[in-house]
Amino acid sequence: MVRSSLLTCLLFLLAAALAPASRLVLPTLTRSHLSCLDNPPDLTAVGNEAGEIVHDLGGLQAYVMGSRSSTHAIVLASDYYGFQAPKLRKIADQVADEGYLVVVPDLLHGDPYNDEAKIPFEEWIKTHSPVEATEKTKALIAALKEQGMSAVGVGGYCWGAKVAVELSKSSEIEVVVILHPSLVTVDDMKEVQHPIEILGAELDGASPPPLLHQFEQALDQNKRIDNFVKIFPGVGHGFASRYDANDPFAVETAEEARKDMVTWFNKYLKKHQELSLHES
Repeated sequence: MVRSSLLTCLLFLLAAALAPASRLVLPTLTRSHLSCLDNPPDLTAVGNEAGEIVHDLGGLQAYVMGSRSSTHAIVLASDYYGFQAPKLRKIADQVADEGYLVVVPDLLHGDPYNDEAKIPFEEWIKTHSPVEATEKTKALIAALKEQGMSAVGVGGYCWGAKVAVELSKSSEIEVVVILHPSLVTVDDMKEVQHPIEILGAELDGASPPPLLHQFEQALDQNKRIDNFVKIFPGVGHGFASRYDANDPFAVETAEEARKDMVTWFNKYLKKHQELSLHES
């Protein structure tokens, strides 16, 4: 039963990724089939957020944390549940402690997926294209650079991983990290132009280990692009941002993923900073 559910979720997400952005043709699925929607965040929870809401950053509302004097920014693209997720904002606060300006944009325009909504997920996703969100994120990145950011990294969770990968095909950014990705394909990996880290889960139905290994093989064909793939044992989809705060193993694993992400960003963004200082 578990294998069947994971396979169904994978086929659903691949269908969404391969369909045109304006017209996604998806199989009919029930909520129980979608392991990628497990453990949704409580969007009503009040967290100890240190950042602020900016209502127009390149045309998008965003949660922003970190020093405005920083010259390096990190954009975190959310999963289906949007930029209000408390744990995602906590991650943003922690990443900002590394000296970055961190931005979590509302790429779902105030309409995150809601488990209690009357509209089924397969209908909701048709009007929430990550490819279209990518173009909006490019405008946000342009706004950040107008404010003095010289280099930008992107982290993407689940749905947001597709946004991050699409951005990795462009010249707007310097480095990418994707965590328990959805909608990403092997063909996407063939077009990546920047260093990319992939943090996956052993029990993930959206991007199971065999698919992640295919990503790695495709990336290895391009010797110019550094890549790193890591599969976390004993966890499923959403482990990095939708973990159970009462489960010590889940908390520890999510923390390890966050540290891995920051290490990857530091490797390339801080190197970029050193080069900029040398050139000046």
